[in-house]
Amino acid sequence: MKLLLHTCCGPCAIVPLRGFRAEGAEVFGFFGNPNIHPFTEWERRRDALGALAEAEGLRLLPDAAYDPLEWLRAVAFREGERCRICYHVRLRHTAHLARRGRFGAFSTTLLYSKFQRHELIREIGEAVASEIGVRFLYRDWRVGWDEGVQASRALGLYRQQYCGCLLSEQERFAPPAKRRSP
Repeated sequence: MKLLLHTCCGPCAIVPLRGFRAEGAEVFGFFGNPNIHPFTEWERRRDALGALAEAEGLRLLPDAAYDPLEWLRAVAFREGERCRICYHVRLRHTAHLARRGRFGAFSTTLLYSKFQRHELIREIGEAVASEIGVRFLYRDWRVGWDEGVQASRALGLYRQQYCGCLLSEQERFAPPAKRRSP
């Protein structure tokens, strides 16, 4: 089966890529992440994915252009729902590409992270799959967390410290007194 794997970064792609290949899938990667802020962070994550693709022989579809305005407009005044909106934007785009490219299914490396909301990702992935007409493959790759961390370090990949959006960056790095709650 030909599978389109939405990739948020190189380190998070390792375990899902290897796992789907072990299941017999022909995996293609897609870096579509309008949520990542700032642009230099987006570049570092894209470059880490490129390094992984070279090391693992992963074919990548062309990147989605860096355009954070779509994400910012979608979450403005709905900051408390930003993860739901963010998952939807990225999975919907991936599903459309999968349908156009005649992929048998799509999935996401977000399912590797123990910091992501798996049930919400699954719910949105399945809803988008039904709407677009291409199958969503849910796998819980969190069991491979330590393996992925070790492999990414061995490959010298950049490992980020926040999910990528402006608000998660603030939550990660701003002193608690300076944070604004959504």
